[in-house]
Amino acid sequence: MSLYPADPNTGILFRRTDIPGQNATIPARFDHVSDTRLCTTLSNEAGVQIATVEHLMAALAGCEIDNVIIEVNGMEVPIMDGSAEPFVFLIECAGTVHQNAARRVLRVKKPVFILEGGAEASLTPGSADQPALTIDLNIDFNNAAIGQQNLSLTISSSSFKSEICRARTFGFMEDVEALRQSGLAKGGSLENAVVISGGNILNEDGLRYKDEFVRHKILDCIGDLYLAGNPLVGTFSGHRSGHDLHNKLLRKLFADPTAWEIISMDDYTEVPMQTWQAETSRAIA
Repeated sequence: MSLYPADPNTGILFRRTDIPGQNATIPARFDHVSDTRLCTTLSNEAGVQIATVEHLMAALAGCEIDNVIIEVNGMEVPIMDGSAEPFVFLIECAGTVHQNAARRVLRVKKPVFILEGGAEASLTPGSADQPALTIDLNIDFNNAAIGQQNLSLTISSSSFKSEICRARTFGFMEDVEALRQSGLAKGGSLENAVVISGGNILNEDGLRYKDEFVRHKILDCIGDLYLAGNPLVGTFSGHRSGHDLHNKLLRKLFADPTAWEIISMDDYTEVPMQTWQAETSRAIA
C-alpha cells in the first residue's frame, strides 16, 4: 500500500493497482460501502472492492488528512498491528502540507437516530463553540474478558494519537475463522489482533489499555464516520454499535438535507486556534 499527495477537493480515493483501467478507483464515501460484516468494505460501480478500510480511515481522520490517493495491490488494506498507530507513524514520517483551500466540515443540525435490536446510534448537534466530533460509546459483551465498557472523548489530532490510535482490533477465535473463510485476514495472528478464547486473552503481552476494547470500537467509529467525506462536527452516541449501524446512520443523515450542512472552517474564525488546529485542507507531503 502507498499513499500519495492529492490536490485540494480530491478527497480520499482508493486505487487498486492490481485492477487495470478506470475501474480501479473507489471513493472513500459512505454511499460506496457494500459490506459491513466484521469490517467495512467499499465498492465502486464496477464491483471492484477494497476491504478493512476503517483503521486507515481513522488514521487519516486523526491526522486531519483531507486529500490523499491510496494505492493498494489487493482487495484488503494491510492490517498492520490491528490498530491505527502504524499508519499514523508513517504519515508523520512522510509529513503533511497545508493546502490553499479552506477546510470544509459537515455540521450536524438535527438529531438522527438508528435503533436495531439491542444496538443504537445517534448523531446530534455539537457545541456551537467547539467545532469537533465528540464520541460517547458503550459496549456490552457477554464475555468475561470484555464485559461492559464506556468512554466519552472529544476527538482531536492530539486525543486520537494519545488515547485511541494504539487500540487494536479484537475478536474471538470463531471470528478469525469466519474472516479467513471470506478471504480476509489471511495474515491474521496474535501480532495484529487481540484474540479472545472463552474468557481469556491469548496475547502474551495482554492489553495496551485496560479498556482497549471500547477504545478500538471508538477507532472503528472514527474511521466509519470519516466516510461522510468531511470531518463531522457533532456528537455521536452509540450502544453496541458497529460498522453496519454506523453506515446506516450516515445514510439516514444524508437522506435528510435539513439535518446537515457543509461549511468552511472560516465560519469558525471566532474559535481559538488551540480548539481547532487545521483551518485549511491538508494532504500527504
